[in-house]
Order: sequence, then structure tokens, then C-alpha cells
Amino acid sequence: MTGLALFRRHIRPGDAFLPVAFFLLVLIVATFAGGPDRDLLERTGPATVWTGTLLAFLLPVATLFRADVDSGVLDQLRISGLACETIALVRIAALWVSVGIPLVFASLAGAVLLYADPAALLLPLLLGTIALAALGVTGGALVAGARQGEAVATLVLLPLAVPVLIFGVAGELRLLGAATLFLLFTCPLAAGPALRLTS
Repeated sequence: MTGLALFRRHIRPGDAFLPVAFFLLVLIVATFAGGPDRDLLERTGPATVWTGTLLAFLLPVATLFRADVDSGVLDQLRISGLACETIALVRIAALWVSVGIPLVFASLAGAVLLYADPAALLLPLLLGTIALAALGVTGGALVAGARQGEAVATLVLLPLAVPVLIFGVAGELRLLGAATLFLLFTCPLAAGPALRLTS
């Protein structure tokens, strides 16, 4: 199986339903919690959007590789000559397309509830969701062989995602872009050995 075939295999539009629904629920709860205070919602809006995006990304992480491990697909991919690092990079791209992009559009729509500026959130969210996808695939690789990996994946990802959230909320595009490039380079290198240990 080639990298392109693997990418197509993991582009499933249905994967975005639960993260997007959870994200919108987070925004709705935050809107009610803020009450009628528009100034408060404007100040906290970007942080709420980013926090909801991170939490939504955590939902599919623990099961990203579980089906491939249980069915032996991961072993077949390795036998076919695909390096585990390449598999991880392809899965990052697939996760961003199938979950990250829908979350960006949901964020732009949901930002209206919090009186946040959707235009100001667009580019940071596009960059930030790539970084979160890279972290998510790494976390998924680390817990691929574990049956109760949700808590472990959360504990691993949350501290690593803090710089992404800080740069994203602050609108620091250069720092956010640098962090995204760093994670795109290092996360496949960390996920690869973890995947080799599970197969």
C-alpha cells in the first residue's frame, strides 16, 4: 500500500462528527456561562475557541491506530515497505483533513456566539490544527497497543499543546508557524518507534 492509498483510506468524513459536536457544545456552554456580558465573551472568546479545539482533538486520539493494530494492517504496511515515520506523517495529514479542517470551519461559525472575530481566527486555527494533528498522531502511536490509553494520551498531549494554545490565542503567527513546523518534523520521528513497538 502506498502513502497516497493510506491517506485515502483514512479520509473518513464521519470521523469529524463527534469532535465537531463536542466542540460546539463547549462553545454553547461557555456562552451560557458568560451570560449577557458581551465584553467578557469578547475577551475570553479566542481562548475558549482554542481550548474547545484542543479538547475536541483529544477524542479520537486513543483509537487512531487501534483498528490497524488489531487487524494486522500496521504489520502489512511495514511489510510493504512503508516506514513507520511515513505512516505517522500520512496519518497526520489524514487527521488534519478529516477532523482538523471541519473543526476550523466549526470554530469560525461558533466564534460568532462568543463575539470573536472569525477572520482573525482563520489562519491561526489552520496552523494550530496541523500542530494538534501532529501531537494527536504521536499520542495515538504511544497508546496504540493499550486498551485504556485515553488518560495516558491526554496526559501526554496537554502539556505539549500548551505552547500551541498560547501562540494561537495571542495571534503570534510566526511563533505558531515555527511550532507547527517543529512538530511536523519531530512528531513522526517520535511516533515511528512507538508504532514499531506495537507491531
